[in-house]
Order: sequence, then C-alpha cells, then structure tokens
Amino acid sequence: MLDHLPRATTNPTPSPTGTSVGDEIGDALTKAPGERSGWVDWLVGAPLRIVVIIVIGIVLLVVLRRIIASFTERIAREPRTDLGGALLRVTNALEDERRAGRARTLGSVLRSTISIVIGSIVVMMVLNELGVNLAPLLASAGVAGVALGFGAQSLVKDFLSGIFMLAEDQYGVGDTVSFVDVTGTVEEVALRVTKVRDLDGTLWYLRNGEILRTGNLSQGWVRAMADFRVPYDVDTNHVRSLLTQAAEETAADDDISPVLLAPPEVFVVELTDDHLLYRLQARTNLSDRAAVVRALRTRGLEALTSGGIKLVTANRLVVQPPRT
Repeated sequence: MLDHLPRATTNPTPSPTGTSVGDEIGDALTKAPGERSGWVDWLVGAPLRIVVIIVIGIVLLVVLRRIIASFTERIAREPRTDLGGALLRVTNALEDERRAGRARTLGSVLRSTISIVIGSIVVMMVLNELGVNLAPLLASAGVAGVALGFGAQSLVKDFLSGIFMLAEDQYGVGDTVSFVDVTGTVEEVALRVTKVRDLDGTLWYLRNGEILRTGNLSQGWVRAMADFRVPYDVDTNHVRSLLTQAAEETAADDDISPVLLAPPEVFVVELTDDHLLYRLQARTNLSDRAAVVRALRTRGLEALTSGGIKLVTANRLVVQPPRT
C-alpha cells in the first residue's frame, strides 16, 4: 500500500564549490603530491621536516652527552688498570680527587663541543628547509672564521694548552708549583687561566698558553735536606760517622719513620776555602718535608756537638763608605 509513496533520501550538504567538505579532504589526501591543495603540501612539507630535524638533533645530543658523562664518571670513580688487567688501587685520596676533577673537566669540554657541532648542523639544515641559500652564508662564515682565528690566536692557544695540561696531569689544585717567575700553590685550574697564590699571598693569573716551563713539587717525592759546614781540620771519617748515626736515629724515630720514602743519606756536596759542606738528605712527601728537615737538622747538630765539632758560620763583611 505504501509502495506508491515517495521515499526520503539523504543528500550531503553541498559545499559552496558544489562538493562536500569530506570529499575535499579525502581528495586532498588521496591525490598525488602535485595535485594536492597548497596548505596540505605546506603542512606535510617543510614544517614536518623541520620538526623531524630538530627532534633527531635533540635526541642525538642527549644520547651523546649521556655517553660522555657516563664515560667520564666511570674514569673518575674507578681505579686505574695496567696493561695486564690487574687493578691498581690508588691509596692517595688527593690523586683520586685530582683524577676525578680532570676527567670531569675534560667531559665538560667534550659535551660543550658536541653541543656546538650538533647545534650548528641542525641550524644549517633548518635554514636549508626554509629556503635560505647557505652558500653565501657559509662563505661569509669562512671569512669571519679566518678573521676571528687571526684575532683570537692567543685565546685558542690558551684553551688548547689547558686541555693538554689537564690530560697530561701536569699539575692540579693544591699542588706547589714553580713557573718561570712565580712559585706558589695552585688554587684553581681552568682551560684558559691558572690561578697560583705565592708565598707572599699574591694571587697570580697565568694564561695557560704562556706557561712554557712548570716544576711540580707535589708529584711523587721531594728531598728534605740539612746542611752542615765543617772546618777542614776535622777528620772526615769522624764527621761522616757522626752524621750517619744521626741519620739512623732519624729513621728510627716513630714520628718521622712513617713519612720517609727512603733511608737518610750523608753526602759531601761542596768544597770551599775554609770548610766542607756535609748534607743529610732523605726522600719524603712535600707536606712532610718541613718536619723531616727539622728532625735531620736537630739530630745532625746534636751529633756533631756531642762529638766536639764546631761548625763554620757564615761571616758577613759590611763595608761602610768613608766619611766626608
């Protein structure tokens, strides 16, 4: 009965151009790249590639920085190994601290270098995606780099010297060092300058590129020496026996023996017009040298005095100008 009634039909709302919005989006996504609309090409083109470049750069930077940080921390915390693989335990806490500081400083330099390199590459790739011609930019950067290189030669020299100085462990914070004109204690070591405080309390700023010769008194051992001037008319064998006895007593001292790295020795080091210069010396650490010197000097003087030997004193001749 209802077959003769017209059926309702649903037609999509026509767009102003005669097609539906859904049809436009579907056609835009299914068309070939050359047939898509402009805004779709722009969206899936340069902006998407720029985002991908930035994301890859950030991920690569984070991964490399973590690898460098992990490697440097491992060097700073673990003891050194020899070629055979046996562990060499470092018992000196100062050496551990210096090695850790040196490793972390070099790690900081590597992380900064990686950040600059990856950042520069990402910026150039983004500019290329934005349609910027990189040829004039690279040419200008090359000219500017040459000019900057000539103008900053001393700065580059300071940084390279600082890197090699840290890598070779020439000196560290707390070391007593002697440069050409400055002798003192190192208070800070950086890539460009080294801060040294001398015996008078003056703080010196030394550029690493200008440090040509360095004497480190804190690495390894130093000699503690005590000198005695004895007249020529005294029997040499008698003097040597007395000083040898003093050296043995010093080595047997419970306070001095633990800090000695070798038994004390007796030498004749100088011949002058009126005396022989005898020397008591022993190997020790820099921090203990003053105590060892005092012990050698005291026991040597006591031994010579008990043997009836008078030492030669340094005479000073003062010449006064004639009165007018």
